[in-house]
Amino acid sequence: MIMPPPNVTGFLHLGHALTNAVEDAITRWNRMKGRTTLWNPGCDHAGIATQVVVEKKLWREEKKSRHDIGREEFIKRIWQWKYEKGDRIYSQLRKIGGSFDWSRACFTMDSKLCKAVTEAFVRLHDEGIIYRSNRLVNWSCALKSAISDIEVDKVELNGRTLFSIPGYEKKVEFGILVSFVYQLLNSEDKIIVATTRIETMLGDTAIAVHPKDSRYIQYIGKYVQHPFCDRHIPIIADEFVDMEFGTALCKVSDRSWLKSFECCSRSCPGYYLSKSKSLEPRHDPEQYSKSFSHRLDTLHNANVGIIKIIEYARPAYYYQGMKRFEARVAIIKEMTKRNLLIDVKDNPMVIPICSRSKDVVEPLIKPQWYVKCDEMAAQAREAVNTGALKIIPEQFKKTWYIWMDGIRDWCISRQLWWGHRIPAYAIKFINSCENMKKIDEYWVSAHSEAEAREKAAKKLNVNVNDIIAEQDPDVLDTWFSSALFPFSIFGWPDKTPELKAFYPTTLLETGHDILFFWVARMVFMGQKLLGQLPFKEVYLHAMVRDAHGRKMSKSLGNVIDPMDVIKGISLEDLQKQLLDSNLDPKELEQARECQKRDYPQGIPECGTDALRFALCAYTTQGRDINLDILRVQGYRFFCNKIWNATKFALVYLEFQFKYNANDKKLNNTCIDVGNGKWYKWTLNESCVQKALNNYLADYSYLDGYTPSQLDLSVYQSLKELNIDFARHLHIKRWYNHIATFTDEEKAVFRAEQNKIMPKLTYINQNQTNNDDTFELTGNETNVDLWMLSRVSYAAETCDEAIKQYDFALATTTCYNLWLYDLCDIYLEYLKTIFQSEDNAAKLAAQKVLFITLDMGLRLLSPFMPFITEELYQRLPRKKLIYPSICVSPYPDVVKCCWRNQEIEKDIDFAQKIIKNIRSARATYNLPNKTKTEAYVTCSNPALKEKIIRYKLLIETLAYSVLSMQKPPVGCAIITVTNKIQVHLLLQGLIDSKKELEKLQKKKSQLIEIIQKLKQDLAVPDYNVKVPLDVQKNNKEKLVNNEGELQRIIDAIMILQTM
Repeated sequence: MIMPPPNVTGFLHLGHALTNAVEDAITRWNRMKGRTTLWNPGCDHAGIATQVVVEKKLWREEKKSRHDIGREEFIKRIWQWKYEKGDRIYSQLRKIGGSFDWSRACFTMDSKLCKAVTEAFVRLHDEGIIYRSNRLVNWSCALKSAISDIEVDKVELNGRTLFSIPGYEKKVEFGILVSFVYQLLNSEDKIIVATTRIETMLGDTAIAVHPKDSRYIQYIGKYVQHPFCDRHIPIIADEFVDMEFGTALCKVSDRSWLKSFECCSRSCPGYYLSKSKSLEPRHDPEQYSKSFSHRLDTLHNANVGIIKIIEYARPAYYYQGMKRFEARVAIIKEMTKRNLLIDVKDNPMVIPICSRSKDVVEPLIKPQWYVKCDEMAAQAREAVNTGALKIIPEQFKKTWYIWMDGIRDWCISRQLWWGHRIPAYAIKFINSCENMKKIDEYWVSAHSEAEAREKAAKKLNVNVNDIIAEQDPDVLDTWFSSALFPFSIFGWPDKTPELKAFYPTTLLETGHDILFFWVARMVFMGQKLLGQLPFKEVYLHAMVRDAHGRKMSKSLGNVIDPMDVIKGISLEDLQKQLLDSNLDPKELEQARECQKRDYPQGIPECGTDALRFALCAYTTQGRDINLDILRVQGYRFFCNKIWNATKFALVYLEFQFKYNANDKKLNNTCIDVGNGKWYKWTLNESCVQKALNNYLADYSYLDGYTPSQLDLSVYQSLKELNIDFARHLHIKRWYNHIATFTDEEKAVFRAEQNKIMPKLTYINQNQTNNDDTFELTGNETNVDLWMLSRVSYAAETCDEAIKQYDFALATTTCYNLWLYDLCDIYLEYLKTIFQSEDNAAKLAAQKVLFITLDMGLRLLSPFMPFITEELYQRLPRKKLIYPSICVSPYPDVVKCCWRNQEIEKDIDFAQKIIKNIRSARATYNLPNKTKTEAYVTCSNPALKEKIIRYKLLIETLAYSVLSMQKPPVGCAIITVTNKIQVHLLLQGLIDSKKELEKLQKKKSQLIEIIQKLKQDLAVPDYNVKVPLDVQKNNKEKLVNNEGELQRIIDAIMILQTM
């Protein structure tokens, strides 16, 4: 499994922590299931993000731009910054507990991966899959580069809205529709045009109307006069016009008019349809481009005079050099002066914002490099449709099909300096006019300039000395190199042993937001370049939002470093971190206010295990995660509970469960448990351990795959060693694995396997005191058997849940096992057992307690690796077989075959009585140390016998003495069922008058709360306006409070009779 490589630009956020927690849980579970695993770490160079960060740093520290220092020096600065900051991410991943193979850590700008990028581009370009074309792109004015769709945030506006735009002192108004007048040439008639981008009227080259629009059909072919210059603008017909929007007149603007503005300093002429409700085309960009480009070409060719007039009459006299949104204000003022402005009104719209620069994105037609995607998309669609590629949760299959069916060619070029420079070369002739031909014919791709010249010379049938090759200065989209990640990290295009062994991978786990941008493109490239899907399954987790459901954003101050959750941080230090960010002063103040509101006391120390467990517990499939730090803190308390429960239990195990501490073969040491470092242990057979570390532990063997050269090398290494197989049962696991290979390859290992298997089987059969086995002594109480049954249920549920990627169910099951089954019931019950003189019952209870702790820790281990490893090492054993919990077998239904649902029903019945008694005791404020006499009346003999059978459990947990005798006077009556009542003797234990006053006060408070809840529920449109989770919580509160009120009323009635 590969990890989604985080950007090298800074520190990890909670979204990365979620990815790490889920993927590490999957990896650890598979490792404990006996599968050798490889989880490969890596970092992405993050072209735009990294360049922006370093540019801001350069300006902040030296007041220089990248152009001031030049491309070569700027690239050096980025590498320097990467060396300073790059290891921070890996340090965080280690502290979060990621069990990666760190020897394989890679960076997308490493030479090995750069080689793969160049090779992929050259192959695809030679095949015609990559091509160059003028198309509509998302143009970031601040970055002066095309950007991908994922880097464009769509901001919905309901009407007039002021936005802060980089480079402008004042906020810019959006969400308006401006209507103005165009005077028809040689006529008194006027037409009214409406636009959301009034500044583009400076470049208007045509007015488009629908050919069937009766209001304007008589104007088709006529001209209007541009109000600000001596230019005549034709009125043309086009079916693309929406007759329902605005005035149904669409202005067509030549964007070359705006090249004096800051947005188009490097742009070629492009065309913009301003009729849209948004700043982007309302329809498919390719459809948009095709729809108008041929008409404009016709217009230019048919009437060259227009071009001459345009060139002659540029409005340089006033608007020249203005920024686009300053020009907007100036034009509206001038139109108002000339009585040309008709109306400015609110207009709901969507504006595209560059996620990196926060500038408004412009749709421009630019020459860029593209990847043809239609055939690859069809193959990717079929892979999911046939089940060759499985997407989990299945709801995202629909998203996949939508993307694949509506696929467009992928723009892969970026006008940046940081990244993989495009290995394409423009070929020009020396001392010849040949280079004046269409330049697209002379682009070649190659691994070097020399190779490019050779390829071009051969293609054009000219002498190589007659041409020069100039490499494209642009770089590739970061997603291009990321799309190669599943095989580039293993050395592709070279046929390395790693590539043969590890490609394709088993699983890809990532966020659903990059299903298309990363997952689909990896599928495209894997199938195209290697002929295989890069993985068999894709598991998509939800997005992490803050407790209010807001997207994580630096400007909101809610982007949290996982280390701050793990270690805790004060509000003061939290706000100091903002000073190291690139926020402008206004954003900085907003972030401070948000932090002050959300974390008034800072963030409490929660620990790694609590954070990991919380993130996995939140992963209800298909839903976003509204992460509440208080819930994470709650799991920190859960960790404390686990620690204290185990510490308490060890007192009961100490004198029975010991191993020989002088046995050097079993002398294991756990080093630096709390600091996020890995666990180390020593073994006498160092040669065996070394062989296994070198060959087994680092490689991922997949059932159904043929043995690789690595398998053969392992086989040869083990064959030469004198192995004590009793000490190394994982070797048997490896031989078992090899037996799963295809028939033609099994023969290689069959003979050796037949020799070793009988010996290993004999060892297994004669092994005693294995901490994985547990045989009943016959002296177990029903509560002991119930505890084992709960362990068995938890093992089966967790194992299946992780297999199905249902981490919420797995964590909930672990939580319930430890908190409710073990701590609240079994440990409390054992206090009475260990105080008795029944040694047989004590021994049985010790064994059950040991297996519960051992299995409980193993179940938790994938989610909480640190505390479980520490406590696992402290468990006293007669024989230690597995040196670390991470390589011990994960519990499952086969190992834990103690399920007894009848006993579980019996304990549930006893628990119902216990809860009723304890609830009544709480109502009357009776402390635990005060024992009450509880008289049980039961009309059913079978139930009565069951109560007697669990008398000790009920008495222990209900802090009462149970009696089946006739109840005396002065009892509170508790109805458990229609056949069972408990009479709790209160006389002499409470002050009736004082308790009555307390209950009356509590009753009044509950009535007020219930009335308030009912008022909230009765609000008009409550079911529509209030979020479903809030509705659910309010209903639960109402039911609980009404139940509590009824109990208080019953208690008051009893006290009034006493």
